[in-house]
Amino acid sequence: MIEQISIDTVASYTGGAAVLTQLRPINFIFGANGSGKTTISRVIAKPETYARSTVNWAGGTPLECLVYNRDFVEENFTARMRGIFTLGHDNAETLQRIDDLKKEIDEIQKTIRDRRHILEGADGTGGKRKEHSDLTATFQEACWKSKTQYEDRFKEAFRGVLNSRANFADRMFGEFESNTASLKPLNELEARASTIFAEAKVRLDRLSVLEASDVIALEADPILEKRVVGKEDVSISDMIKRLGNSDWVKQGLGFFRQNDDHCPFCQQATDDKFRRHLEDYFDESYQRDVDAISRLAAAYSEHSNSISRQLDHAMAAQVEYLDRILLEQKAEVLRTKMALNIQHIARKKTEPSSKVELETVRQIVDEINAILSDANGKVDEHNTLIDNIVAERAILIAEIWRCIVEEAKITLEGYKTARHAVSSAIQGLTRGIEAKEQEKRDKSTALRELERQVTSVQPTVNAINTLLDSFGFRNFKLATSGEGDQLYTVIRGDGSEARETLSEGEKTFIVFLYFYYLISGSVSESGITNNRIVVIDDPVSSLDSDVLFIVSSLIRKLFTKVLDQSSTLKQIFVLTHNIYFHKEVTFDPKKQWQTKITFWVVRKKEDYSVIEGHAQNPIQTSYEMLWQEVRNENRSILTIQNTLRRILENYFTILGNMDKDDIVNEFAGQEQQICNSLFSWVNDGSHSAHEDLYLACDAATVDRFLQVFKKIFEVSGHSAHYDMMIAPRH
Repeated sequence: MIEQISIDTVASYTGGAAVLTQLRPINFIFGANGSGKTTISRVIAKPETYARSTVNWAGGTPLECLVYNRDFVEENFTARMRGIFTLGHDNAETLQRIDDLKKEIDEIQKTIRDRRHILEGADGTGGKRKEHSDLTATFQEACWKSKTQYEDRFKEAFRGVLNSRANFADRMFGEFESNTASLKPLNELEARASTIFAEAKVRLDRLSVLEASDVIALEADPILEKRVVGKEDVSISDMIKRLGNSDWVKQGLGFFRQNDDHCPFCQQATDDKFRRHLEDYFDESYQRDVDAISRLAAAYSEHSNSISRQLDHAMAAQVEYLDRILLEQKAEVLRTKMALNIQHIARKKTEPSSKVELETVRQIVDEINAILSDANGKVDEHNTLIDNIVAERAILIAEIWRCIVEEAKITLEGYKTARHAVSSAIQGLTRGIEAKEQEKRDKSTALRELERQVTSVQPTVNAINTLLDSFGFRNFKLATSGEGDQLYTVIRGDGSEARETLSEGEKTFIVFLYFYYLISGSVSESGITNNRIVVIDDPVSSLDSDVLFIVSSLIRKLFTKVLDQSSTLKQIFVLTHNIYFHKEVTFDPKKQWQTKITFWVVRKKEDYSVIEGHAQNPIQTSYEMLWQEVRNENRSILTIQNTLRRILENYFTILGNMDKDDIVNEFAGQEQQICNSLFSWVNDGSHSAHEDLYLACDAATVDRFLQVFKKIFEVSGHSAHYDMMIAPRH
């Protein structure tokens, strides 16, 4: 059954969660119209649609919910209502098997609930799981004390688990299970930790030596030593050779061509022969040498830039063993030499006939590489040391943990034993619940199959029609219709459909009867024996007093079923705004429900709904208090008139079929005036002052009021109620 309901941020429940807790098999909820009762029934019917509201079930096992409210009336009072299947009585053997299976399923469910209670506790937060959680928390706290005790000395050994109790405890237990390091004295571990953990160094990358072979090779290129001149067997070659102006002539040749074969200096025209001699002098061989000089210049410049980049990379390396000052000096020398060589090559390119000798960089490159190699040797030594420290650190850390777990050995062994016991219990309970769940599913499948063999919708029609007839509703009845006669319709005596012509009260009554029989049946051929809870919300809103008594009587029969352990009805909620209906339905003359009931009042506080629990029936107490004042011989003369009026208002307004004028006409003279005064509020529903409402009061007047008050119950046929309420209470 449901143990607790929390309603939050739904409809008028906007002032924080409203909670109904410690619910029992029978639960009464009273509240005025618009106070939020129907919302409660809707949350119970479909809790999954309300994100911030919850319904907590005993043992975490939801049951089938049948909810009667205005939603049910609207959904089910249609031209064709679904037939209600109930068990027949022809096959006694099958019925007995159904009954046996139902008991077996209930017993299995009880076993599941009991095991889940052991596993998770009554509210899902206890049991063995809570025991396991508490055990873990206690163990983590004990381990954390070890961390606090040794953190200053062995912080490096705890790296990675310093900020989490759970992680530290897991590491500690893991070391307890697997650590095989030697057990060293604490003072020795502290001494080694002070040196090995003193400075956390890292491995260094080696430096790359300069790669300058390409530059060195270019320095020896023969083209640099070669005098590149024109062809010697041309007529003008002697003059050029004598003057040594081959480069000058080569440069002038370009201007000669631009000047249309006129000498760029004397401006005299030349003939084709002179032009041909010039071009023959600078032949293909000459051009190949010139191109070779250009290629050398480009290559030398490119390789020089590469060496400069290598130098920059070496200078930027974070290596403490590098002689940066010496390296910078040597690098400057190298860069200077390469810059001079680039100039020499440029001159050779401009004056191909000249000889050029480059500054060799071999020696300075060797000197720089010696500096880099010396640093690399020290880097290798550093890395070897670091590798050894890593190994030493690993050994030290293992020995530190070994020492710590040895000190906490008793705690660790105790935790291991307790954890194994509770974990085994959890695993056993979990497997047992799973096995019982499967057994329950298998038996439920067999039960549904048996139910389909012996179910029918006709008995419900017969039962409802018998009830309607016995209560005097003879102008309409229920009949089967539709394919296979598995639907219901409401018809008149002549067979015509009566749905559209029923009064609001008749409609409400027949839908309630439909719901009432649905409690013991199902709209399908199976599921009839499912355990279920029932919610009934304001079933008498449109009913007269006679039907009110009928509905109250039927609902009280459900209470008897709820209290029967073998019944499928496990819990019931009754919600109403009708004071008299509430009084009737909560009437328990034999006091057999006392320990099985809860009482609640839902009301609007400002603009939101609140729910209040009461140890006893609060509505009955309020009405009883009015009668207590009437019974009191020391009653107040000033307030007795209002007390009598409130009793009549509460009682006769609820009945609904009372004609106030008829009762007033039963009196004459001053009694009639008193009677009319007492009924004024009932008549117009207002508590404002009226001229005929006030009569000067003294002791004699009060007696006359009390006499008329009693006579009102007598002439209206309700003297039994007066006698019951006026009788002394013990």
